[in-house]
Amino acid sequence: MFNPFKNFGDIQRLQRMQKELQKEEVVVEKNGVRVVVQGDQQIKEITVDDILEPRITEAINEAVKKTQELAAKKLIEMSREQE
Repeated sequence: MFNPFKNFGDIQRLQRMQKELQKEEVVVEKNGVRVVVQGDQQIKEITVDDILEPRITEAINEAVKKTQELAAKKLIEMSREQE
């Protein structure tokens, strides 16, 4: 029988790790483009030739979120197949 709470401890550990990763930042500057990414893969800021581009940041974050949702859905499907 499927137990949705079987791995609840793992989920809590992942949530704690995600909160810790949100505090970290990676900054990459190349060819006039500066990107600031949080450790949880959320884009914080994109600057092109010293001009802040929030529309690009929002679009990329939305795309990342959709891929994360897709991955979560696939993982759930795979875990149900293994039972």
